[in-house]
Amino acid sequence: MVTRREFDIGLEQLQNMLVEMGGRVERALADSMSALEKLDAEAARAVVKEDPLINQIEEKISDLGAKLIATQQPVAKDLRRILVALKISSDLERMGDLSVDIAKVVLRLEGQTLMKPLHDLPRMALIVRSMIVESIQSYIDENVDLAYKMAKDDDQVDALYSQILREMFSLMAENPKTVTQAMYLSFVGRYIERIADHATNIGESVVFLVVGKRPDLNQ
Repeated sequence: MVTRREFDIGLEQLQNMLVEMGGRVERALADSMSALEKLDAEAARAVVKEDPLINQIEEKISDLGAKLIATQQPVAKDLRRILVALKISSDLERMGDLSVDIAKVVLRLEGQTLMKPLHDLPRMALIVRSMIVESIQSYIDENVDLAYKMAKDDDQVDALYSQILREMFSLMAENPKTVTQAMYLSFVGRYIERIADHATNIGESVVFLVVGKRPDLNQ
């Protein structure tokens, strides 16, 4: 059995790795969106190249969490803290993958010109970047109010996504030549919307950590 001090150090390491992972995911989304707005293929490739680093952090979190459970046999909130860290790292890993999916759209559009300036997609991404940061902060501070804020932010993202879909379908109807690019931009909207869902999942995990019950914030 490890001592309580060693256990607390392990929990702090889990938290630090989650903070690093969250920061990398937020940057991946920011960089992939910047690449999209400029149709910068090199920047998009850089996002793809960085993704394995996010995956490696998730693996380290998983290994440390398993070690702490096996050696300390935690119960109650201590156990929830580890389980929540594992769940959050899984959500962050998926968010990183979705940021890579945005970068891959840029690569598919390489050599093209955007059919229109992007407005709503960057607005969506900006909200979601804040959600990523705030979801991790809610975990660090065990801030239930901030965790519940994820649901309100997610509603804004969903509304923007619906607006984007309507616009893309309208553009495709007006000009069939825009169909392929409009579809890809719709995919980007979907990827951003899914990242928001994962941030909301983190909010749910934080509430579970603090009160012991998991709410449904993705309604």
